[in-house]
Amino acid sequence: MKNIDTINPEAATGKAKELLDAVQGKLGMVPNMIRALANSPAALEVYLGFGALDHGSLSPALREQIALTVAEVNNCEYCLAAHSAIGTMVGLSEEQIIDSRRATASDSQTATALRFAKALVTKQGWASAEELDQVRAAGFDDGDITEIVAHVSKNIFTNYFNHVAEVEIDFPPVSALVSA
Repeated sequence: MKNIDTINPEAATGKAKELLDAVQGKLGMVPNMIRALANSPAALEVYLGFGALDHGSLSPALREQIALTVAEVNNCEYCLAAHSAIGTMVGLSEEQIIDSRRATASDSQTATALRFAKALVTKQGWASAEELDQVRAAGFDDGDITEIVAHVSKNIFTNYFNHVAEVEIDFPPVSALVSA
């Protein structure tokens, strides 16, 4: 049962309609999470504003891997399903998707970024000097670190919203991870 209703894009008005139409034009669909966020055009606009990160220094694959790590830590089934589907679209293999959910990767740079993202979630944003040194040693500069933090924040926002809203998942569902 959903706790927050979704807005039908055809019935939306004003700023909500404008934003939903823009999403429809870009994606060819309006995901249920976006429909629920449209209850507050201001909140939806904030979420869509995170799209500026798409023009940052992190690759589309790493952005999706961070999303998967954060969604797994926060147990957000909607985001796990959405970012598994998007991850496939940006070229992640099934193994990379599963590894990302476990905050690991076959290449050390990505693995370091995912461990850092997981630590940010589990430690409520606190990062030790040692963790920052590890991220820098892996080849990330302060701009990259800032973007990792921004991606973690964006995904915490959507994870928490989906927990509250209990939005119906409109992406292929994913299975729970089996302990390694």
